[in-house]
Amino acid sequence: MRVTLDTNLLISAGIFAGKRTTSLTLRIADEHTVILSSRIIDELREVMDIKFPDKKSVLERFLKRLSYEIAYTPTEIDGGIYPKIRDKKDYPILASAIIADVDVFITGDKDFGGIDLERPEIMTISEFEQKYL
Repeated sequence: MRVTLDTNLLISAGIFAGKRTTSLTLRIADEHTVILSSRIIDELREVMDIKFPDKKSVLERFLKRLSYEIAYTPTEIDGGIYPKIRDKKDYPILASAIIADVDVFITGDKDFGGIDLERPEIMTISEFEQKYL
């Protein structure tokens, strides 16, 4: 199964090592194909620079342990062809998941909740664990 992990999940799993989220994230990467968009990687580094600059090396070590493929995020996103979402800054992330043809998009971001989309299936890591692990 092709799975995209959102920025918030990667930060939680990567810098708060030892947590359940870390082990679940690594298990997902071992059992499925993780696809990270170039926008998620960029956003991840931006958030780390602003909120957790002293933990950047911890996150980089985590990313080295995580098996994943990178999908390119287009620079121009027409929000009119994708389902409506509250935060327009999230369109590149949603578009990347759709373009990369992922099966599941795992996020803790409530802005993605309630989106009427057949694929990818949008869920939390706990929901993914209950359904697929």
